Amino acid sequence: MEIVSLLALGAVAGVLAGLLGVGGGVVIVPGLLWIFHSHPELPQAYLMHIAVGTSLATIVITSLSSIYAHHKRGAVIWAIVLRLTPSIIIGALIGAWIADGLSSDTLKKIFAIFLLFVSIQIGFGARPAPSHQLPSWGGSSLVGGIIGIVSALVGIGGGSLTVPFLVWCNVNIRNAVASSSACGFPIAVSGAIGFIWTGWHVEGLPEWSLGYIYLPVFITIAIISMLFAPLGAKLAHTVPMRALQIFFAAFLAVMSIKLLLS
Repeated sequence: MEIVSLLALGAVAGVLAGLLGVGGGVVIVPGLLWIFHSHPELPQAYLMHIAVGTSLATIVITSLSSIYAHHKRGAVIWAIVLRLTPSIIIGALIGAWIADGLSSDTLKKIFAIFLLFVSIQIGFGARPAPSHQLPSWGGSSLVGGIIGIVSALVGIGGGSLTVPFLVWCNVNIRNAVASSSACGFPIAVSGAIGFIWTGWHVEGLPEWSLGYIYLPVFITIAIISMLFAPLGAKLAHTVPMRALQIFFAAFLAVMSIKLLLS
C-alpha cells in the first residue's frame, strides 16, 4: 500500500504541475505526512521535516524538465533569474535552518496557513495589478531572500510567490511563470542541502535517509512525477480550467483547515 500511495502521489503531483502550473510541493508535503503517519516506526517529532526536505529534493529533479521546456520557447528572462538567485539561495538555507529549530507541529501549521493562501490565490485567480518595475539589486535581493525562506519552510519551488511578484513588476505572465520555474531550481537545491545539513546528526531518522531527505521516497516520487507532467500539460488544453482551478482551490482549503485542526 505504501508503494501504491507513493506512486499515486507522484502521479498526482506531476499531472497538477503540468495542468495548473502549481509546484508539486503543495500536494507532496501533505501526502507524505499522511503516509508517514501510518508508520509509527518513523520519528514522530520529525515527520514534517522529512516531508518538507524530501519534497524539496523532488523539486530539484522535476524543475529541470520545466526549465528546459520554458527555455526552449525563449520564455525565461535569465537576467531576472540571475538577479534573484543569490538571495534565494541564502534565504532557502536560512529557511532550512529555521525549520530545524521548529517542532513538527509548528512547521505543519505554517504549511497549513500557506496552503490556505495558495487556495485563495488559485480560487480567485488573484494576481496583483502590474504597476511597478523590477526593483534595484537591493530590493530584488530582499524579495528573493523572503521567497527562499518561505519556500524552504514549506517545501515548495516558490512559484506561488515569485509569479505574483514578477507580474506586479510588469513582467508578462508567460515570462513570469517561466522565470519562476527557473528560480525553483536554486530554491530546491539550496533548500535540500539545508535539510541534509540540519538533519545530518539527528538520531532516529529512517534507514536510507540523507539528513531529512528520505531517499527511497524521493526517487520514487521524482521519477513518477516527471513521467506524468506531460500528461498534465496535454490535459490543460482539453479540460475546463476554471472549474478545475476552483475544485483544486477548495480541496487545498479543506486540507489546510484539516491540518490546522489536527
